[in-house]
Formats: sequence, structure tokens, C-alpha cells
Amino acid sequence: MSSFIGAMAIADLVKTTLGPKGMDKIIQTNSGQSSSVLVTNDGATILKSVDLDNPAAKILVNISKVQDDEVGDGTTSVCVLAGELLRQAEKLVHQKIHPQVIIDGYHQASLAALEALEKSAIDHSKDDKAFREDLMNIARTTLSSKILGNHKDFFADMCVRAVLHLKGSTNLEGIQIIKKSGGLLTDSFLDDSGFLLDKSFGVGQPTVITNAKVLIANTPMDTDKVKIFGARVRVDGMDKLSEIESAEKEKMKRKVQKIISHKCNVFINRQLIYNFPEQLFADAGVAAIEHADFDGIERLAKVLGGDIVSTFDTPDLVKLGECDRIEETIIGEDKLIRFSGCKGGAACTIVLRGASDQLLGEAERSIHDVLCVLSQTIATEKRTVLGGGCSEILMSLAVDEAAKKTSGKKSLAIEAYGLALRALPTIIADNGGYDSADLVARIRAEHVKGNKVAGLNMLQGTVGDMRKLGITESYKLKSQVVKSATEAAEMILRVDDIIRCAPRQREEAHPHA
Repeated sequence: MSSFIGAMAIADLVKTTLGPKGMDKIIQTNSGQSSSVLVTNDGATILKSVDLDNPAAKILVNISKVQDDEVGDGTTSVCVLAGELLRQAEKLVHQKIHPQVIIDGYHQASLAALEALEKSAIDHSKDDKAFREDLMNIARTTLSSKILGNHKDFFADMCVRAVLHLKGSTNLEGIQIIKKSGGLLTDSFLDDSGFLLDKSFGVGQPTVITNAKVLIANTPMDTDKVKIFGARVRVDGMDKLSEIESAEKEKMKRKVQKIISHKCNVFINRQLIYNFPEQLFADAGVAAIEHADFDGIERLAKVLGGDIVSTFDTPDLVKLGECDRIEETIIGEDKLIRFSGCKGGAACTIVLRGASDQLLGEAERSIHDVLCVLSQTIATEKRTVLGGGCSEILMSLAVDEAAKKTSGKKSLAIEAYGLALRALPTIIADNGGYDSADLVARIRAEHVKGNKVAGLNMLQGTVGDMRKLGITESYKLKSQVVKSATEAAEMILRVDDIIRCAPRQREEAHPHA
């Protein structure tokens, strides 16, 4: 039973963060003399920060991580549903029902639930206007439970415009998120006319370039350092030292000439560019940008349609990046470089403003979740379902019907699955301080009467029409939550004992004879 208890404890830890009225957690990490504070209600972020000893609890952490990678949101829901399934299974085990019977029942119940969910899904992909409204509703619903919930219309529109720029791609590298502390959250903006790099031009170099030909490189431009560890050079006079310096300068000059021979007017390097090569670039009219981080140059290479190079002996084989205009811009107190009219593909930058680093960090995680869900909806699964507990009640009623048609102890397991599904809207209502038992019973009654769009109106604490309220979720997200939670619960149910292996014994060195 220790496997049940560990997994349920993890589900109880994150369930207070579920829904639009969910609470946040402060995660404090101490590493030596430094400590950092993280404020979040993202399930995956919380769980990966918790130091766990129970192996079953680690399984729930893993499924939340998979949910985060697969869809981007629903990390808390998947943990809570798995925990509730195990809670119901624990009661059945106490009634002397074998775990394998429970597993068979859960599997049959999940098929019935997913079938009901699929029947309720709606596809508006043929109607551009209706599909865009679906995307806006998904973004608003996802943001409702985040720190950006008070400005969900503002950020939902920003996220939808950013994802539509990708033109059906799920690669979010074309959307860069830059955080700049200061100002208000509503001062954030989407720069959809180009791409921003959080760097500045070198001294004495042009700050506006039109029809840019960009060479992107990862190469050392500081060869006045001897790069062999422990190497020492001895000379017997100042003239010899001067000769070495001249030789190194000449070597760097030849390298700069090779770079200029590529006929580029902008050179972006991942590594440092020292003053001497920077001066040579300025004299040649080439703008140089140093120390662009690796994510920065990889993203730039994709956006500008160029190659990342380390050697410069074959200019004819190197593809240069292109864009219409490069200019320096100021956000807050920092200088950034804007690339407009990029040839390699659609790109945009979301600039987040906020009062503190913790606020900006949580805002970035919220935006990332929304972008993931929207990109998956556009590219792979365009169907949508209703949120606010509506889909869960719909699935639980389908599961109850399946239980009535099943004989034997398996029907008890199927009924328990329905109870676990109804626990999700119950927890959401509890987190809002509402009477969950009354609300869930009323929603269930509405569904039985045929009102299949009834769900929780968390603003007023009543039963509302989810279609009119625009509370919409991605079908892929909801179905993935059910599948992952069921599989995790089944896996933990199969365990009857936890065996801790003895640490490997160190072999004693045998003394030489």
C-alpha cells in the first residue's frame, strides 16, 4: 500500500493549484550559499522541484513531464486524476477485489470515456473565423488558471497571433520570449514584424543595416590567448615578444579577411570578438555581434535561413542568412537588435514586462504552455471539447452506463473510474470556495436531462453554458490526460511490493604478493 500512499500524497500536493481559482506554490531551493525562490502553479514545475523518495510518486512526476512534453498543459490534471484513480482503487482493494480485476475495469472504463469524449469533440478547421475563435477560447481557458488570468484576453490574442505566424509548424523556436523587468504585465507586446536578439552592436559599427547578408559563426576570435592548457612561451627579449604579438595579429587579420570574403555585411558570433578583429570589421563596414548564446544563433540560423559555420575556407559552400533590415532598438533600459523581413521563415518575439523576476518567470511558463497547446491544435489535432468540468461529467456518465452493462466485480472498478472523473470538477469547485457537492450534482442532473454543455461557471459559482462562456479545451490535451493517468494508475496497481536494492559493495583491492 505504500505505493498508493506515495502517489496520492503527490496528487494531494498539486490539487490545490487546479482550476482558475487554484493557489500558487513557493518553491525555495538552497544550493550552498545561494538560494532561489520560484512562484508557480504549474504541475510539472512543482513536481520536478520536489525531492522524492517514494518510487510510485516518481511515476506521477514522470507522467506530468510527458504531458508537458507532449501537449504542454494539463500537467496538474493528469497527476490529480491518477491520484483519484488510485484512491478509488485503494477502497476496492480493501473490499477484497483483486488489483488485476481493477486494472481490467479501469481499461474498459477509459475506452468508454474516450469514446464519449471523441463524440463530443467539434472540428471548426474548415471555417477560419470559427477556428480562430476556438484558438482564442483555448488560450483564454489555459490562461485562466495561470498568473496571467486577469489579462487573459490581452495575452490570448498575443499567443494566437504568434502561433499563426508559424504557419502550421509545431517548432516553437521561431517564437522567442524575452523577459525585461520593469513596467506592467500589460506593457508586454508581440513584435511580429521581426526577430529580436538580446545583444548590441560593437563599438563604432553601423546600427542600421538594410538588405543584410548575415554570416552566423561559432568560432574563437580571441587568438591572442594561448589555448593549450598549461602552455608557456619563453622569450629572451622584448623584440621576440613583439614578433609573437605581430604574428598573432597577422593570423587574426587573415581570419577576418576570410570572413569578409564571404561578402557579408553582418557577422554574428557565438563566442567573444576581441577589440582588434572588431576594429577590422568596423573598417570594412561589417557589423559584428559577439557572444550571441547558442540558442540565439541556432534560432537565428533557422529564422534567417543561414548556416552556422566554424571554418571560412570555402565561401561558395556557405549559405548566408538574409533579412531586409537590422536595427538597434531600446526596451526599458536595454539595447536589443531587431531583424525585420527574415527570409528563412516566419518569426516573431514576445517581450514580457513585469515587476519582478519571479513574476516574469511564471508569465513565461504560462505563455509557453499556451503556445504549446495552440501549436498542437493547429498542426495535429484541430478538434476541441468543452472545459469547466463538462467533459469530465460527460465521460463519467458514459462510464456509468458501461458499468451497468458489465457483470461481476469489474463493474465496481468501472463505477470507481467514474467517481474519479467526477472528482476533477469537485476539486476545481472546492478550490474556488464553492459548494462542490451541490454544483457537481446539478451539472450531472443537467447532463442527464440532455444539456451536454453544462459546466462550472467559476466566476459566479453556478452551473453555466460552457459554449456561451467560451470555456474550450484542446481535444488532444483532454484525451492525453485520460490516457496517461489511466496508464500510470494501472502501472502502480500492478505493484505488490517495493524492493530496495542493496548498494553495490566496493571491492577491496588485493595487496600485491
